[in-house]
Amino acid sequence: MNLNHINYPTPFLLVDLDKVRQKYQMLRAALPGVEIFYAMKPNPESRIIATLLDEGCGIEVASPAELCQVLSLGARPSQIITSNPIKAPSFLRALHTHGVNRMAFDSPIEVDKIAHYAPGSHVYLRLKTDNTGAEWPLSDKFGVDVAEAPDLLRYAADKGLRPFGLTFHVGSQCLNPHNWAIALQNCAQVMERVAGELPIEVINLGGGLPVAYGRAIPTLTEITTTINEARHRLFGNQIRFQIEPGRFLVGDTAVLAASVIGKARRNDNHWLYLDVGIYNGLFDTIENFAYEMDFDVEPGRPYARFTIAGPSCDSMDKLFTNHPIPDLQVGERLYVQNAGAYTTAIAGHFNGFPPPAVIYTDDLPSHPVDNGLAGVTDQTFLEKSVNPANPVQKKPKFGFIESN
Repeated sequence: MNLNHINYPTPFLLVDLDKVRQKYQMLRAALPGVEIFYAMKPNPESRIIATLLDEGCGIEVASPAELCQVLSLGARPSQIITSNPIKAPSFLRALHTHGVNRMAFDSPIEVDKIAHYAPGSHVYLRLKTDNTGAEWPLSDKFGVDVAEAPDLLRYAADKGLRPFGLTFHVGSQCLNPHNWAIALQNCAQVMERVAGELPIEVINLGGGLPVAYGRAIPTLTEITTTINEARHRLFGNQIRFQIEPGRFLVGDTAVLAASVIGKARRNDNHWLYLDVGIYNGLFDTIENFAYEMDFDVEPGRPYARFTIAGPSCDSMDKLFTNHPIPDLQVGERLYVQNAGAYTTAIAGHFNGFPPPAVIYTDDLPSHPVDNGLAGVTDQTFLEKSVNPANPVQKKPKFGFIESN
């Protein structure tokens, strides 16, 4: 896809909302009867959330800000859950005030807080489970062992809460489908130990569905076949299921455009500097996520191996080492594929470098349009954007699209 005709200053994230819809429909077809909640932390753009709400998707929130955002977009309390096992009292008060009463817990202290600030809530216990094969393991930070679970569920009931479910997380970007089967077996063991006293109605399958980042991943069919076989074998039709994908729904729905801002040779190594780096858009590269990149260059452009770095003055702002790409020149662009998750959501303004603007394929013209930005340099852009009499004035929104 040739994106060079988009006369918009880099860095920008181009999001395809049709692809977001397709990913939701794919998952719904692969897991029939499973209620889907988008875990919004990978990409909280309001247009993405509104699109998923329109499709019938629920939303998983983890903070007061996320709760306020989804409510402002028209989400009903019945469409919202929170699987954050540790919640501030202010968040619990907000959940209770707005009628959101389904939430996770994994400690006695959390039970006490929920009972005090959100009495009568329906709670589901997060279990610790095997994260082998996940690129971002989560089992150390949250979750309790199977042996601890029955007493915690009983304690929640004693405090006036309704312990109606179990949940787990197999790890972000999980490449091992068997992790879901192990976790469901853990849930079955817990249910066995509280049978007859605490009716477990729901199992939340968590997140972890992967997106391709330059390496082979299990297919959605492979993962959901494992899940479906385990849930039917262990629970039949007696349990309702939820799942809360984040990365899976948005990761491969966007492309991040960046420009080369500098080149150097240091100790026989070739360096290439971009206007986006770890701090303002590509945080996941700290875990060696090997994003695939596209280049709109003429055929036959020679390749070279570069260390690719971000724009800040921090030595950690280094994305890829000894990476083969075309010999790009200053001002030319590259396009980072599958950049819809954990890019703009984590990006900050460190060292004064802004996060990528977010634009949407729905808003692109059907043919190239000169919006006055072609050939604009950093200096002239600043001159056009900032009033010298008001140096803190925000840059105006140029072009044919406004970001959220």
